[in-house]
Amino acid sequence: QVQLVESGGKLVQAGGSLRLSCAASGRTFGDSAMGWFRQAPGKEREFVSTISWSGGTTGYADSVKGRFTISRDNAKNTVYLQMNSLKPEDTAVYYCAQRSGGAPRSRPDEYAYWGQGTQVTVSS
Repeated sequence: QVQLVESGGKLVQAGGSLRLSCAASGRTFGDSAMGWFRQAPGKEREFVSTISWSGGTTGYADSVKGRFTISRDNAKNTVYLQMNSLKPEDTAVYYCAQRSGGAPRSRPDEYAYWGQGTQVTVSS
C-alpha cells in the first residue's frame, strides 16, 4: 500500500520561497515517477512538475518553469518541490502523486496514488 504525505505549505508573501516535501511509504518509490499538481478554488487540478524514477528527467508547466525545481531522494522516499519567486496565482492546494511506472508524465490520470494535499497561499 502506498501512502503519500505532503508538508511545507503555508502563507507566504509574493516573491518568497517555499519547499514542499512529499514522504512516500511503500517499496515502489524508487521505481516510480513522481509528480506535483495543484488545484485552486473553482479550477481543475493542473500539472506542476514531474520527475523520473532516477531523477534524471524532469518536466514543468510553463507557468512555473524557471521558478520551481523538483527533486527526489530515493534513500529517504521523498520528493521535493522548491518554489521560488512565488506569485499570488500560485495559491492552491498542492498534491503529490506517484505513478506505477518510472517515466514522468503530466496527466493526472496517469498517476495511481495521491496525497491529501498541502495548502500554499501567496499574498500580494
